[in-house]
Amino acid sequence: MELLQTIFYTLVALGVLVTIHEFGHFWVARRCGIKVVRFSVGFGTPLLRWKDKKNTEFVIAALPLGGYVKMVDEREGNVAEEDLPFAFTQKSVWQRMAVVAAGPVANFLLAIVLYWGIFLQGVIGIVPVIESFEPDSVAEQAGLQSGQTIVAVDGNPTPTWQVLNEQLVGRLGESGPIHFSVKMPGDSSVYEYQGQLQNWLADADQPDPIGGIGLVLYTPKILAVVDEVVAGDPADLAGMLTGDIVSSADGVPMPDWTTWVEYVRARPGQLITIEVARNDQFFETAVTPKQVVGDDGTKIGQVGMTVKIPEWPEDMIHKVEYSLMGAGFHALEQTWNTSILILGSVKKMLVGLISAKHLSGPITIAKVAGASAQYGLTAYLSFLAFLSVSLGILNLLPVPVLDGGHLLYYIVELVKGSPVSEKIQIAGFKVGTFFIIGLMLLALYNDVMRL
Repeated sequence: MELLQTIFYTLVALGVLVTIHEFGHFWVARRCGIKVVRFSVGFGTPLLRWKDKKNTEFVIAALPLGGYVKMVDEREGNVAEEDLPFAFTQKSVWQRMAVVAAGPVANFLLAIVLYWGIFLQGVIGIVPVIESFEPDSVAEQAGLQSGQTIVAVDGNPTPTWQVLNEQLVGRLGESGPIHFSVKMPGDSSVYEYQGQLQNWLADADQPDPIGGIGLVLYTPKILAVVDEVVAGDPADLAGMLTGDIVSSADGVPMPDWTTWVEYVRARPGQLITIEVARNDQFFETAVTPKQVVGDDGTKIGQVGMTVKIPEWPEDMIHKVEYSLMGAGFHALEQTWNTSILILGSVKKMLVGLISAKHLSGPITIAKVAGASAQYGLTAYLSFLAFLSVSLGILNLLPVPVLDGGHLLYYIVELVKGSPVSEKIQIAGFKVGTFFIIGLMLLALYNDVMRL
């Protein structure tokens, strides 16, 4: 069931992004007086097709891994005399540039709209408070202390965990000083600390920026407190009730939920004597975990109880509400910052500052699509917006085959006053195709290795 949901949300994401991208090309082409022969979402066998009043064929095809807008174009064969004035090649270089750029621009506009909708709902995040730090880490060397709140990195505000993570991502692969602005508990003053990066997480396969800097941020301790008990399961048979706290098992203290779960998982079918706290009273009972097969195929124990999740302290919840205009401005800012982040990562990868292992392909995209959907609509829309910006940036790269490659040819045409020769365009097409296929294979290889 989970696999089917992941596939569904992935197809929805790809379908939306491709449709918006191709609609950008289509809409501007129509405004420039170009005849559009076909608008296709997907490749391969058509599943659904129809025509509009202008005889444009709309197609939804079986392979939802892209799409295209086919226009009347002299480069693709003879054009009927009556269609010649409506051919793409007959339009001015500025009109052709507008048509080509419209796809990526549509992706950026989609991201802005999605972020706008997200910010209109208000943004809630967790304030980054330091609980501890790893020995010999950048955080320790900078002199950061437990209990401090990180309010900025390199002068950029970090009101939440997510924003802190984004700021740190921007420093991946870099060397040099990194600045932390912090506040002490009960003190409104801001104190400055400086750490030193050295090719920071350059070779990391799946970098964890917050952990990589050596920070352990505060989270409420999850005690072994029962939330729900499954009827008929071992915990129910042992007399466990909602609100019970497992304090020890076979005389071993259970300081938190993780310790308890690991203890149970390691003892399928074995009797466990537990001490339980209920309403400030302690009593002993026994439970025998049932044997089940875990995700990795090993036999593990389960008792049939869920944990009560503690609430965050109110002063650690950061919530911002935006007006209609404020949400729009912040959406523009977020789209811009995301674009800069992605471009910076591409540059670092090209010059070798970060590993090509960072490159992700369709498997990773599918996993993130499924996971974000499970977290709720806001998380899924945020993922969709990020992916839309990524698609826009990718298509603007000056690589023949991509929209950016065509734009490069048209810029050269503007400068020299005549089109780039067909020979050069064909050579560029071959190089661009080789580059894109190589990139896709590398991304797929990284995906498989992560599995």
